[in-house]
Amino acid sequence: MLGRRISHPSSTNYDEEFKSPTAKRLKRLDSTDSSISRALSDNEDELERYTSPRREIRREIADSEAESDENEELPPSASQPTELENSLPPIKTDKDAIAEYEASRAAETEGDLDLQGRMGQRKWIRGKSSIYVDAFNLALETVLEDESHLFDEAEMAVFDQWKKLSYEGQYLINRLGYYGDIADMSAAVEELFKSRSLPAVTAVALNNPGEIEPPQDATLGEAFTFADGSEEHIHTLEEASSLLRLDELKVIAKDAKIQGQNKRELLKALRKTSSIQSGLGFRNLKRSDTEESTKSEPPLDENGEPVDEQSGASVNRDAYYVRKIFANTGTCIRLSCAAFKLFERVHLVFYRSTEWTEKSLTTIILARISRRNFPSYIVSRSANIFVSRSALLEFEASIRTQFRIDNILEFNGTPKKHDLHLVKDIFEEVYPRWRILLEEEQRKEDRVYESGEGAYLRRFSPAWVYTRIVHKGTAVLGRFKEHKREHEMLTELLEQHLFHAARRGAWYQRKALLEEHYMWALNSSDGRTEEAQKKHWKRIALCTCDDGLQDKECHVIYHHDLQKRIMKLEKQLKIPKRQQHDFLHVRLAKPIERSIEGIRIEKPPALNRRNSSPHPTGSRRGAKTIWVDEHEGGGECSVEAMCLSYYRTQGYRGYHSEGGIVRTLFGYLFADILYTYIPNVFQTHYQSSPLDLFTDAFYPSRLSLINHRLALIANGGAEALLLETHALHAAQATCIVGLDWSFALEDLVQVVRCFRGEALATVCLVMAQEYQQRGGGIPDLFLWRVGAEGEGEGKRGGEVMFVEVKSENDRLSDTQRLWIDVLTGAGIKVELANAVAREVRKL
Repeated sequence: MLGRRISHPSSTNYDEEFKSPTAKRLKRLDSTDSSISRALSDNEDELERYTSPRREIRREIADSEAESDENEELPPSASQPTELENSLPPIKTDKDAIAEYEASRAAETEGDLDLQGRMGQRKWIRGKSSIYVDAFNLALETVLEDESHLFDEAEMAVFDQWKKLSYEGQYLINRLGYYGDIADMSAAVEELFKSRSLPAVTAVALNNPGEIEPPQDATLGEAFTFADGSEEHIHTLEEASSLLRLDELKVIAKDAKIQGQNKRELLKALRKTSSIQSGLGFRNLKRSDTEESTKSEPPLDENGEPVDEQSGASVNRDAYYVRKIFANTGTCIRLSCAAFKLFERVHLVFYRSTEWTEKSLTTIILARISRRNFPSYIVSRSANIFVSRSALLEFEASIRTQFRIDNILEFNGTPKKHDLHLVKDIFEEVYPRWRILLEEEQRKEDRVYESGEGAYLRRFSPAWVYTRIVHKGTAVLGRFKEHKREHEMLTELLEQHLFHAARRGAWYQRKALLEEHYMWALNSSDGRTEEAQKKHWKRIALCTCDDGLQDKECHVIYHHDLQKRIMKLEKQLKIPKRQQHDFLHVRLAKPIERSIEGIRIEKPPALNRRNSSPHPTGSRRGAKTIWVDEHEGGGECSVEAMCLSYYRTQGYRGYHSEGGIVRTLFGYLFADILYTYIPNVFQTHYQSSPLDLFTDAFYPSRLSLINHRLALIANGGAEALLLETHALHAAQATCIVGLDWSFALEDLVQVVRCFRGEALATVCLVMAQEYQQRGGGIPDLFLWRVGAEGEGEGKRGGEVMFVEVKSENDRLSDTQRLWIDVLTGAGIKVELANAVAREVRKL
C-alpha cells in the first residue's frame, strides 16, 4: 500500500532552500517553494483524498489556525509569481482549465507525437502524455540546448536517466500526489526507487561567504534515486507525525488516552506517556525483564552494544509510534533531495528566477496555446546569464544566505542581541567578496555590456544578492549605534550605481539623518566649536539631500521627504531666503478632506466556526460596508460606489478603478518603449511585458527613451501618443501589460486633455521606476471634469482628481500615503472622502 508524499527532515534544510519570506511592508524579496509539486491551490478541492481500491495517496494538509499554532513559528510560504509568469497575459491556469483543454485537444490520430509535435499541434493523449510532463521537458530541453555548460558529467547523466523514465515515472515526479493518469502505480514507484550509478566527478570545493555549510544530502554521489521511501528515511516521531492530519493524530492519541489541542501538545503528551510506560518502546521484552533489570541494565543496539540512555530510549520510544503511524499511512514516497535540487537548478536557469511553482510549469504553454494577439518584439535568450557553473552555485549559495538573514530579521519576532550579532558576522564575511564582485561588474559595464544591457543580467550575479545583504547589515550597524561605520557603508552603497537602484532614495535619507544628528560627535572637529561642528555636518546633510534630488536613479517617491528635510535644514542654518531651495514647482499641498453622508446598511454577521456566538463582539475594522446608492437607483452598493455617485452630482465623470486607469494610460503612452529591444527581457513570443518591468532594472535600461517620452508628455503630446497606440493595437486587442481595452477611447482622450502635462509625466515616471511596487495604493476613485477652453489646469480646460475613500473602519496604508504625497507633489488634486452614516438601517 502506498501512502502520502512526505517532507524531508529538518536537518537537510530541504524545505528551506531558495525560499524567501512573504513580502512585508514595501520590500522586494525573492521567494520560492519547496517541491516540484509544492504549489497548493487556493481551492479546497486540491486537498481532497485521492483513493483507489488498492492504494491511497494524499498530500500533507496544514492544520488550521484554530487547531495549531505550529506554523506561527515558521516563515510564510506563500508563493509568488515568477517574472516570466508576470510577463504573460492573464489566462486561466487552474486544473479545470487544463483538464478541459487536454480533453478537447486529445489527439485522435494514430501514432504518438513527440514533445514538439504535441506543442505545435496542441494535442495531448490521456495516459500517454501530459501538459505537466511536457512543460518540464520543455524547460529541460531549452536549458540543455544553450546552457549545458552549467552542469557537470554526473548531472548530465541524471538528465539522461530522466529521459529514459517511463511516462508514468515522469508524471509521478511532476505531479506527486495526483495519479489519475498512472496505470501501474507500483511499477512507477519501483522505477523511481531504483538506484542508478553515476560517473565519478571531481568536485571543487567552493567557499561561499556567509554560508555555514552546503545543504545536506543535496549533492550527487556515486549513485542516486529519483525518490525515497519512508521506511529508510523516517525515524523520529516528529517526522512521522507530519504525515498525519491533526484529526488522524488525535485518533492515535485517543488510543493512548492522552489529549491535546494541536500537534505540539499531542507529540509532547505521547512522548511523556511512552517515557512513563517504559515497556512500550523496547523490542522483544522477555519475561525476565523486570522493572529493576531494565533500570539497572543499559539498553543495547541491534548488535548488542550499549547505547546512550537518552538517545536510545528516545529512538525506541519513537519507533513504537512511528510503526503505528506507518500502519495507518502505508508506504510513503518523496522526491530525493539530490535529484530535486538538480531539477530546481534547471528551473532557476530556465525561468531566470528562484520563484517557481507547478503553475509556472504550465503557464507558458497555456499562454502559447491561447488565442491572443501579442505585441511585436525581438526574442532574445542569452546563454551567458551565468558565465560558469561556479557562478551559478555561488548565486544559489547567496540566496540561501539571504534567506537566513531574512529569517532572523523578519520572521522570528523581534531579533535578539545574539541574532543581530549573527547578521553582523554574516555581513562582515560577505563584505570583502561584495567589493571584489563590484569591481568585476563595473569592468563588465564599462567594456562588455551595451548601453542598458547589463541592468537585468546583473540581477543574477551574487553581487546583487550580496548588495541586499550589505544593506541589511548596514541597518544592523545602526541598531548597535555604530553610526560612523554605518555612514561609511551608506557612502559605499551610494557610490556604486549597479545594484538596487530602487533603494538609493532610502540610502540618501538615512545618510542625511546620520549627518544631521550623529556625525558631528563622531568625527574630528578640526578646531571648530561644538556649535560650528554641528552646523558643518548639517551643511553636509543638506548637500546629501540635494544630491539625492539630482540623482536620476533616486526614485521620485523619496523626493517628498528629501525636500522636507532640505527646508528644515535651511531654516536651522538660517540660510538667506534668496539662497534657499524653491519647491513651489512641486506644490507640496495637503489633500482635501471631505465628509460624504449616506445611508449605511448593517447586516448581522454570518455565523462560522470561529464566530459561533449569536452575539459577537469585537472590532469590525477592515470589514466592507454596504451603503444605499441614493443618487443612482437606491440599490445597495459599496462605499466607493456611493461616493462616486456623489461626485457625479458635482459634475465629475470617473471610475472606481484603483489604479486601473493609471496603468491603462501608462500602457497607451509607453507601448513602444515597453517592447523596444533590450537583451534577455523577451524570452518567449507570448509575453505581454518585458521580464524586467517588475524589477528596478526597467528604468535604468531605458533611461534615455523614458526621459524623452516624459518630456514629450509634459509638453502636451499625450493625446497624440494615445491615439497612435489605439490605432495600432485596438482592433486586435493586443495584450499590452496593464492596458484595459474596456475603457472608452473618448473618456481617455478627455482625461489626457484635463491632465496638466507635467503632472501626467510625474505619474508615468513613478510607474516606470517602480511598476510592481506602485501598482497598489493608488486612490480608489479617478475623476475628471471637462471645463471651458482655457479654464482649469489641462491643455484644453478641465481638471482631474483622485479620491481615497475611507469608511469608519478604514485607515490609510503606507502605500496609500506615499501615492497621495506623489500626486499632491505633482500638483494633482487629491481628496480624502470620509463616508459618514447619517442613518443606519439594520436588516
